[in-house]
Amino acid sequence: MQKIPSARFSSKQPFREGFRVNPQAIPDIQSMPDHRKIPIDKVGVKGLRYPISVKDRSKGLQHTVGLFDLFVNLPHDFKGTHMSRFIEVLNEYRGEISMEKFQEILEKIKSNLNAQSAHMNVGFPYFIEKNAPVSQTPGLMSYTCFMSGSLSERFDLLVGVEVPVTTVCPCSREISDHGAHNQRGLVRVQLRFRKFFWIEEIIEIVESSVSSEIYSLLKRPDEKYVTEKAYENPMFVEDVVRAALSRLRQTNNFPWYRIEAENFESIHNHSAYAMIEKDFHPEAECFEKTVGLRNNGAV
Repeated sequence: MQKIPSARFSSKQPFREGFRVNPQAIPDIQSMPDHRKIPIDKVGVKGLRYPISVKDRSKGLQHTVGLFDLFVNLPHDFKGTHMSRFIEVLNEYRGEISMEKFQEILEKIKSNLNAQSAHMNVGFPYFIEKNAPVSQTPGLMSYTCFMSGSLSERFDLLVGVEVPVTTVCPCSREISDHGAHNQRGLVRVQLRFRKFFWIEEIIEIVESSVSSEIYSLLKRPDEKYVTEKAYENPMFVEDVVRAALSRLRQTNNFPWYRIEAENFESIHNHSAYAMIEKDFHPEAECFEKTVGLRNNGAV
């Protein structure tokens, strides 16, 4: 095994106040050659929490905390990547993480790490103030948003959101003399897009495709309204994904989408699940590396 010279910089040297280290004297282990000739598809940092700002339709910007995965490819002849450079790029762009910035961030990662491909995933809680349906009492609802992008020869970007919902079982309501079983569910939507949209628009589409939307704060008149609304609008998970697809298709903005619905069944020891994935245009604008994503900062 090759030994690294340490004559110019040694951990055994006593610490002195004001002592300065010459960076040229510190060996760069990551840049040393690797002789196994095995390239690595993705290497980087995973599960990094970082404060960020995202676009907000009503307030301009919203401050939140993102959970990041940042990767590049590593050629076979390099021992390792420089992990600190990922954090340097993220710190530079944390003031606005948005669709329109995604390609620029990936290009900077590719350049700083001298890579052929770069990848970034980020998930974060996004808050929307919603008024209760009858009393109009305000409360904050939390939604999980995520973006996943990659850049090699082409740029690809997925944007998504998880929306908590309520559903009432149509079968239970039909066969029961009194009441029907209902439960909370989760609808997860992933999209590729052609033009500007706000993440709030997707949330509104989902919430209009279920038995009832969910609120963080309800007074008694609100609870009565939500309960009766859901009972009058029973839906299977199959109904939910079909209704959401129909509404998304009307926008003519999403060439690819994946819609998942999961009900956490209240009378079963399992969940009910349905999924639809559609690809209407394999060469959508958001796939192209050179596409201009101006004003596409929906999140």
